[in-house]
Amino acid sequence: MKLALPTFLQSLARQVPQPSLKRATLLARLARAASLGLAIGALGTLGGCAGVLLVDNRVESFANWTPAAAVPSAPQTYRFERLPSQREGRSAQAQDELEALAQAALAKAGWTPVAPGATAPWKVQVSATTQRLPRAPWEDPWVGHWGSGFWGDPWNRYGSGIGVWGGRGHYIGAGGQIIWAPMFMHVESPYYQRELSLVIRRADNGQVVYETRAAHDGRWNSTPALWTAMLEAALQGFPAPPSGPRQVNIEIPR
Repeated sequence: MKLALPTFLQSLARQVPQPSLKRATLLARLARAASLGLAIGALGTLGGCAGVLLVDNRVESFANWTPAAAVPSAPQTYRFERLPSQREGRSAQAQDELEALAQAALAKAGWTPVAPGATAPWKVQVSATTQRLPRAPWEDPWVGHWGSGFWGDPWNRYGSGIGVWGGRGHYIGAGGQIIWAPMFMHVESPYYQRELSLVIRRADNGQVVYETRAAHDGRWNSTPALWTAMLEAALQGFPAPPSGPRQVNIEIPR
């Protein structure tokens, strides 16, 4: 036997929100789009691994050969000179590696080091610094590397109102509720600021005759190939470089 509800209860029941088919459909579409985006991103990452890395360098060089017509032509010999802070402990080991890279870069221009204890007309001093940041300078520490975004229909044009705002480890639903979700968790991606300097002096009086600097920022950790690219950029045009700041891009295998 089927009982009939009173009229006022029937009216109240009609006012109770029912699950929206449009909302469920839109949710399913969003989930599929998110999965597709993750898959495309993963394929892009795998494809990029087989390519090259572009080391974009900001370079500025200064030549002070005196007189100007006496720019030395290859071959030339030199010896490395170190600061006191570059002569002991781990700093000395790191300097050995850096000078080996600088030696290879200078050899391309016809400059070679002399044997220990031998004299040379030039002294070369090379130094490098790296500053590790927890994230890129332009990234929001509360949102993270991947940023945040609004998904869905914030204006409720389709009768769904399911837009969410994603952030660091959470998202905010259309109703304002904060929902913690591991899929939104952010892992810090360090950012590195590097600078390399190479200075050449006359051995007889210490006069600086050449100075060049290269700076590069990026997420890649230090590797010999990266520093080699920076040295190559810093010595572009040596010993008679163009004046003023310039951009020098070097490609290296990933």
